[in-house]
Amino acid sequence: MQELGRRLARLLRPGDLVLLTGELGAGKTTLTRGLGEGLGVRGAVTSPTFVIARVHPSLTGGPALVHVDAYRLGGGLDEMEDLDLDASLPESVVVVEWGDDKVEELSDDRLHVVIARAVGHEEVLDDVREVSVRGIGARWADGSGLDALAGALSG
Repeated sequence: MQELGRRLARLLRPGDLVLLTGELGAGKTTLTRGLGEGLGVRGAVTSPTFVIARVHPSLTGGPALVHVDAYRLGGGLDEMEDLDLDASLPESVVVVEWGDDKVEELSDDRLHVVIARAVGHEEVLDDVREVSVRGIGARWADGSGLDALAGALSG
């Protein structure tokens, strides 16, 4: 998942919103750690569960990474307003774990990444994940962004 995050980071730019969906332990934070490495941000990327959001400034002049865990937040954008994500979004890459039905109003353009553990012999497949990525909005509409994404993800 971390390597996938590093590859995905090549395609992200300031203003991008990424929603991560998956069960506990699916690899959302691990993917975000890879994004942080790929973006060249400062600080270890860890789960922001108890602080809700962490900002990792860039060490390379690129966008900061804003990492949000919306798991404990109840409903909708109203509870997210205190985080000022709408102010951070234009200059940052904002990644929201558990953001479904909570932050979509922040941007018409976003990537929705769903991570699932592979079904089968769990003791053998514990590290195997199935990942789907869907681009939503004009940023991804012409297909070129998703084509580049497919290329980056395949190697």
